[in-house]
Amino acid sequence: MPDTGASPRPPRERVRRGPSPIHGQGCFACVGFAPGDYVGTYTGPPARRDGTYVLWVSEDGEHWQGRSGRNLLRWLNHSDRPNAVFDGFDLYALRAIAPGEEITFDYAGATADADASGHCD
Repeated sequence: MPDTGASPRPPRERVRRGPSPIHGQGCFACVGFAPGDYVGTYTGPPARRDGTYVLWVSEDGEHWQGRSGRNLLRWLNHSDRPNAVFDGFDLYALRAIAPGEEITFDYAGATADADASGHCD
């Protein structure tokens, strides 16, 4: 049964880290997600420079905020056919995601007008 996102479970009950066929480690669903379901929030301290596990987002394409990932979402990998998308630092399912499926997003699509990428590999 898909997780409706109405009362989100703790992140460790929703996603896990595991070996990825895409690259090294990945972020995998522990529960099912329906399209539009909240997956989690990319948490960590503000980033002052680019680096591994830094996600940059912008509302207007000019003013960027970065976070250095400290939770399980830092293991997200890139896909040209992602199953999730960021809205700010919150991650949502684009389509149904089955338990055990790797969760991916398009690094270039981290924001609506992205010209930078989220480095989460």
